[in-house]
Amino acid sequence: MRHMRSGDFAAAWRVSDEVLRSRRGQSCASLPRHYQWIWNGGPLQGKRVLIRCYHGLGDTIQFIRYARLVRQVARHVTVWAQPPLFPLLATIAGIDELLPLHEGLPGVEYDVDVEVMELPYVFRSSLQTLPKDVPYLRVAPAALPWDGKLRVGIVWQGGDWTPERAVPVSLLEPLADIPGVTTHILQRGAGLETRPEGFGLLSGSDDVLEAARVIAALDLMISIDSMPAHLAGALGVRTWTLLQTEADWRWMEERPDSPWYPTMRLFRQRRVGDWEGVIARLTAELRLLAMEHQRRCPRGR
Repeated sequence: MRHMRSGDFAAAWRVSDEVLRSRRGQSCASLPRHYQWIWNGGPLQGKRVLIRCYHGLGDTIQFIRYARLVRQVARHVTVWAQPPLFPLLATIAGIDELLPLHEGLPGVEYDVDVEVMELPYVFRSSLQTLPKDVPYLRVAPAALPWDGKLRVGIVWQGGDWTPERAVPVSLLEPLADIPGVTTHILQRGAGLETRPEGFGLLSGSDDVLEAARVIAALDLMISIDSMPAHLAGALGVRTWTLLQTEADWRWMEERPDSPWYPTMRLFRQRRVGDWEGVIARLTAELRLLAMEHQRRCPRGR
């Protein structure tokens, strides 16, 4: 984890090699899925490969980019994934078959299986070689109302398992008052109940494909570390991701950008819990972006 956070992937893979050797012959079937290790170190070349998507939707979206690399060496690629993602995953090159993830067995023949988040290790990715071409998901943009202003999507809260990622919506509410900005609320779930009356246009959807179409029509997506941030990054949309001080390893340390998503900027807390400072910096940047947009599109598109 320390090596991944510092961007020294090569050192991380050497540690992973030791872990793989130590686990050989051990079963992890009794563990929750997201704790299970799958790949046994075997080669993928010429094999029927099963990619298991045992983590969250955002994790699948981030790492499914490797399906194309798998297919370049494998004979056949099956992806066992969350059904809500199927319309998006169907647009990715390299997947021969999609199967709906469930609690039983996959019900398909394969030679080698791997969990989707193990694929960077399988390919010994580095910051220079990880697949970063975007978009790698493709959808038709939604027909959002057009008023000549910058279209900005907002998500402030994720699931209950990581409450420290959430931003108080009261801090984001003033973004709607920035001249030249129209805010589109993509927040779903319990967080939507905290939305102040009249804050932004309700443009979100529980349907992942419809949410993707809205995001594809935006000029900017502002989100905490959650699935919509990954979705926007995978669609090649300009994305500003808000991170707590102890952010997940994938965002590494100190960086204002993400090697995984070329269109993404990272706005990090400088002190634990200091979302006010994050939003102050973001607000200043958004004002500049809105002014630039108005100069480029003074009469609309």
